[in-house]
Amino acid sequence: MPVYQINKGINKPIEFKGLKAQYIGYLAGGLVSLLMFFALMYISGLPVYLCIAIISALGTGLFFQVFKLSHKYGQYGLMKRTARRCLPGYLKFNSRKLFTRLKN
Repeated sequence: MPVYQINKGINKPIEFKGLKAQYIGYLAGGLVSLLMFFALMYISGLPVYLCIAIISALGTGLFFQVFKLSHKYGQYGLMKRTARRCLPGYLKFNSRKLFTRLKN
């Protein structure tokens, strides 16, 4: 009879080195964009040391910002924050017909 291991990580968010959920994707996308930006600067003829210095500074800023957002908002907090901005400040109704018809 084979012995199977039980996966105890069901319904838990993906986590990598302290980054949770969508922030892993944000960091990966940022790193890919930095790589393309480095290639663009190198092809345009900038000195290599200048390219490396600029990309290192931008990469450090990217890491700090993504980790800061991950720790501040958690797994779904950033999505909730952006969704909250789309909500109207108040709703205005000119009649009560909408609410009186709900009973039927």
